[in-house]
Amino acid sequence: MTTYALPKFRQQLILVVLMVCSLLIWLDNTVLSTTLETLADPALGLNAGPAELQWATGSYTLAFATLMFTAGALGDRFGHRAVLVVGLVVFGASSVWAAYAGDAGQLIAARAAMGVGSALIMPASLAILMWTFTGPARSTAIAVSSTSAGVGMAVGPVLAGVLLDHFWWGSVFLVNVPVVVLALIGIALLVPDFRSPVVRPLDPAGMLLSVTGLAALAYGLIRAGQVADWGRTDVWAPIVAGLVLLAVFVRVELRSKTPTFDPRLLARRAFGGGNLALGLLLFAISAVTFYNAFYLQGARGYSPMEAGLAGLPTALGAILGAPVGAWLVHRWTLRLVTVPAMTVAALTMGAYGLFGLHTPLVRIEIVLLVQGLSIGMVLGPVTAALISTLPLDRAGAGSAVTNTVRQTGGVIGIAVGGTIMSIVYRSAIEPSLDGVPGPVREQALVSAEQARYIAAMTHRPALGRAADDAFVHAMHVGAVWIMCITLLGAAVLLLALRSIHKPTAADEGEPGSQPEPVRGGGPIVDEAAPRAGEGAGADARLAFEGDDTGTH
Repeated sequence: MTTYALPKFRQQLILVVLMVCSLLIWLDNTVLSTTLETLADPALGLNAGPAELQWATGSYTLAFATLMFTAGALGDRFGHRAVLVVGLVVFGASSVWAAYAGDAGQLIAARAAMGVGSALIMPASLAILMWTFTGPARSTAIAVSSTSAGVGMAVGPVLAGVLLDHFWWGSVFLVNVPVVVLALIGIALLVPDFRSPVVRPLDPAGMLLSVTGLAALAYGLIRAGQVADWGRTDVWAPIVAGLVLLAVFVRVELRSKTPTFDPRLLARRAFGGGNLALGLLLFAISAVTFYNAFYLQGARGYSPMEAGLAGLPTALGAILGAPVGAWLVHRWTLRLVTVPAMTVAALTMGAYGLFGLHTPLVRIEIVLLVQGLSIGMVLGPVTAALISTLPLDRAGAGSAVTNTVRQTGGVIGIAVGGTIMSIVYRSAIEPSLDGVPGPVREQALVSAEQARYIAAMTHRPALGRAADDAFVHAMHVGAVWIMCITLLGAAVLLLALRSIHKPTAADEGEPGSQPEPVRGGGPIVDEAAPRAGEGAGADARLAFEGDDTGTH
């Protein structure tokens, strides 16, 4: 079949549509974090308890992380456009369900359904982007698309503050619906039906093992963050079970002729090491974001709107960092750009160890801006390089692996970060509780938020000040751990990434490396099913040289 490149203007419009799809996910995450306090209110919200609020977040992450392997395989099998449309419909319908949830249990179920929609959206979006762009434009498009994360981080908290000031809490979920409608219209008008020329049979055994294994692992990690005790049976047992099931999943996939994902790809230094580094970075981002929310709204006393505005430098930095990172990678090498950037990100996270109750806000804002810039310079270029090492016909499954690693890193980051904070906080506040009545003491040990509340109710201002000091100490200890984890990720990148040659004229890619749109709405296929790095400028340059194995 004769092939030709899609018009550049159409490519750009498709990129906009895909960024809108990704923006939905990031908006939802940041909007919910601002709404949790309202949901806990008996009059204005759902009177949700702490555990219910944690599961309102955790159920979404659980469904999102566990279904992406399956979603990627479904896209490779049935077409990424179809999977993307289904994901958007599920996300929109579950957003309406969440908005009108009658109690916390319904909200948790609706959030889980939203996680299913997100799991279908994310791998399909990245796979469509891979099919749409070629040459240097592909890596740039991936880097630019990652700015939707920064936009979501910037707009989400402010949007939630505005909606909560004027409407009921359900409005923060209903705002997703018009965005879903716009995305569906854009897909219908612009996105072709990209499909692999090889029809791969489904892998039910692999899908079942990956879903159950990741679900058990994610449940144990989320539960660990709730109870702050890794020795409990309901924490370590699901974690062990999840690891065992994932080990069986790897064994089954290695023996399968048509695996959901070939685990041998993870044995390649570049793909495996790059994904590990991204997982460690997302671990750190999730943990430090968790700390920052409590620091600004709790210890510093900012309102949700003020805290959202205070976090804008991080989001703006991420928006700017992605294209800057892509520009630098085009001129230097991936390792020369991303390793120093990740090291700087680690230092900014360690800087939380220097923040106190009276640190000038401008100093915090400068650190957050640098942090956002450095994170943006890592996420976009590394993601582009990882996906560019995969064959186009496995783009869905490959992007699912990358996104699953990132989500799992986020889950672990919140769980471990929350556990460290709880343990250190309790140890730090205990000396201040001598002579305090038993019920007050028990509540103060739960968290700094509970301690401030009981201090106000019992007129014990000294207890409130002790809670703030204990929290800041816990944040300082956590910041050191987060910095070390991020530095470990930078070391992994240093070892995983080989030197990459600068692009030459021969690397600019040829027309014809794109699949041809079939008239009448038929699928787009590429008979040769080229590797993502063959004959494509940036992909040839971004492809990692000298992988340890030739397995594909």
